Amino acid sequence: MIFQFLGGLGLFLFAIKYMGDGLQKAAGDRLRDILDKFTTNPVMGVLVGIIVTVLIQSSSGTTVITVGLVSAGFMKLRQAIGVIMGANIGTTVTAFLIGIDVGEYAYPIMALGAILLFFFKKSAIQNIGQVLFGFAGLFIGLELMSSGMKPLREWQPFLDLTISLSDTPALGVIVGTVFTLIVQSSSATVGILQGLYAEGLIPLNGALPVLFGDNIGTTITAVLAALGASVAARRAAATHVLFNVVGTIIFMIFLTPFLAYMEWITDILGLEEKMQIAFAHGTFNVINTLLQLPLIGAWAWLVTRLIPGQDTAIEYNPKYLDYALISQSPSIALGQAKQEVIRMGEYSIQGLQEAMNYLDTADDKYAAATEQLEEAINTLDRKSTDYLVTLSKQSLSSQDSIVHHALLENIRDIERIGDHFENLIELIQYKETNRVKLSEEARHELNEMFELTVDTVSLAIRSLDKQEVNFAKEVLAKEHIIDEMERKLRKRHIKRLNEGLCSGSAGIVFADIISNLERVGDHAVNIAQTVIETS
Repeated sequence: MIFQFLGGLGLFLFAIKYMGDGLQKAAGDRLRDILDKFTTNPVMGVLVGIIVTVLIQSSSGTTVITVGLVSAGFMKLRQAIGVIMGANIGTTVTAFLIGIDVGEYAYPIMALGAILLFFFKKSAIQNIGQVLFGFAGLFIGLELMSSGMKPLREWQPFLDLTISLSDTPALGVIVGTVFTLIVQSSSATVGILQGLYAEGLIPLNGALPVLFGDNIGTTITAVLAALGASVAARRAAATHVLFNVVGTIIFMIFLTPFLAYMEWITDILGLEEKMQIAFAHGTFNVINTLLQLPLIGAWAWLVTRLIPGQDTAIEYNPKYLDYALISQSPSIALGQAKQEVIRMGEYSIQGLQEAMNYLDTADDKYAAATEQLEEAINTLDRKSTDYLVTLSKQSLSSQDSIVHHALLENIRDIERIGDHFENLIELIQYKETNRVKLSEEARHELNEMFELTVDTVSLAIRSLDKQEVNFAKEVLAKEHIIDEMERKLRKRHIKRLNEGLCSGSAGIVFADIISNLERVGDHAVNIAQTVIETS
């Protein structure tokens, strides 16, 4: 019985994740764009949270994406609270799907999914196959769990537990919370609860508190995602916990009227047992959201007091790109685009500095900051390029056309600098993971080259900002020194290898780091040359 239940649970968890991954791949980056663009107010945030959760079949997935966006500066705390509320409603769709008896069709659906996965090359078709395969696995897993639970009808300790759950509703909340904390899937807890209730193994008044506890347990994923993230991300995760805890307290206070409502709606609609649990789950989350939606401002204020600190999130979104200016004043729009490119450049300098800090300290917070900066550069790259492409459709003067072309080149070079400091982080992580030791001499040489490279990129960005040719020429001179240093350090490195002062793996890390720094210098020169050409 235990093995069959655990096997069914394992299949269910795998299937729901596999289906969610397929849906997410099918949607691509559009999920993130939807969350970014359409959460302008709390009500829109709730609607977007519902839609995205229905698409990926995981409230935890939506919440993790939301926490990531808040951490990155894409989304404000108030917007995130609305999305989290919506995610709670969206996750109830899984319970309704489980309530529909399609178990007898699960095997042919799984076979169809397997055919699409293994006999078609196109990724879009394979994604559909993955969704179908996961969808079918969901019901097969539930069927296994349900069969495994049938012997519980005659097991006295379990019968005693169900009596305790009915007599002590708070115990049901604890059971639901703990189980969902363990499996990290509210859908799994609800699915098991639907099976138990359908088999007559637990009464409705015992099942509802477990259902409420499930909503508290599901917050663990957001909490884990927020660990080590920005202050704003931790506040978003805390709001998720408080929102569901308060909702559970409210429904526990009104448990008797809610139980009467469920019996009434069951009689009116003629609901089967599994669908009763689905309706209870949906009603809980919808009413909880409606009650607490007006309190978003209060929640934001409260978690700010509970989790103090200055938020250091990196602002991903453009600050200067105004599409209205493109038609009104193309020349001013071009100047605004340049300011955005300067921001990108400042992020590239900061990313190199964080990578150098990571090399010196091996503190993961520097690696995380660098990854955020690289992602911010990629976002600004895409949005600034789109802006400049739109701007190119306007009539530009010959000088503005030269500047326009130069900015596109600058964006490409700054984006490549971001790629190189990402490479540097990966090399340092490899060094730390494999316990590769660099000699003191090698560490000193790397720091020297890092500092020179950071100075060179800083000067290149300053020359672009001030349109100062003298700064640009100084960049060319510094880059020449970087090239000479790279050649000299390579020779010293080979000498250390020959003398046995440096291991082979340390030598590879050292050589790759100086190679990436030298290429960063090349991109700084490209930026400086555009300054010389446009002046």
